[in-house]
Amino acid sequence: MGRTKIAFTASSAPLAMEAHRDLAALHGDVPLIEADVIVALGGDGFMLQTLHATQHLTAPVYGMNRGTVGFLMNEYHADDLPDRLAEAQEEVINPLTMTALCVDGTMHEMLAINEVSLLRAGPQAAKLRITVDGKLRMKELVCDGALVATPAGSTAYNYSAHGPILPIGSDVLALTAMSAFRPRRWRGALLPKSAIVRFDVIHPAKRPVMADADGKSVRDVASVEIRSEPAVSHRILFDPGHGLEERLINEQFT
Repeated sequence: MGRTKIAFTASSAPLAMEAHRDLAALHGDVPLIEADVIVALGGDGFMLQTLHATQHLTAPVYGMNRGTVGFLMNEYHADDLPDRLAEAQEEVINPLTMTALCVDGTMHEMLAINEVSLLRAGPQAAKLRITVDGKLRMKELVCDGALVATPAGSTAYNYSAHGPILPIGSDVLALTAMSAFRPRRWRGALLPKSAIVRFDVIHPAKRPVMADADGKSVRDVASVEIRSEPAVSHRILFDPGHGLEERLINEQFT
C-alpha cells in the first residue's frame, strides 16, 4: 500500500500555522482534491469551517487541536501522525439545513453541523411561534433566543443554554430555549431527527431577530425552517477511545 496522501489546513493562529509548517515538512502536503485524508489544525471553529469547505470531497477530516476547547479535535503530536491516521476511528454526522426568510423577502439557505440558533437583535425579547412538522406546538415563546442542535453540536451552544447532551447516533435533535421569559420554565424539547422545525418571528420590526448557522448569520428574519440534511455526510476521524460518543458521555461526568 502506498503512502497516505495528506492535505493540511490551518487556522490563522500562530500555533496552527507553525504546526502546518512542521507537519508539511515531515509528511508532505498535497492539494485537497488529491488527499486521502485532510488534517485540520486549529480549534473547533476552524474544524467546522474545514468540514463545510470540504464537504464535496470524499476524504475524511482528522483534527488536531491548536486552538482552545478542541472538542472535535485530537491531541497535537507531530511525529506519529501516519500511525494515528491508520488507527483512527470514523464518525459520520449529518448537518442541519437552515432556510431563512427575511423581512425584505430574500431567502437564505445554509448548513449547520452544530446548531441553528435564533437570537434577539434588539433591546426587547424575541417572540417566536414554533411549528413542528406542520403542527403548531407553541403559540408564543418570549425569549432571548432558541436553537436546534445536532448530537454532535449538543455540547456546544446548546449545552451552555442548559440543553441536553445527545448521544451520537440517537437520531434526535434538541430544541432549546435561551433565557425563556414565557413560558418561564420551558427549557425545550427533544425531537426526532426527521422533524421539520419552523420558527415564525412575531412582530419582527419591533422585535428583530437574527438567525445563525455555525457562525454564519442572517439578520431581520421573518421565519426560519430547520431540518436534518441526510444527503450531506461529514466524515470525522478520532483517535481510538476518544471518539464523539466517548466525549459526549465523559462531558456529563466532568
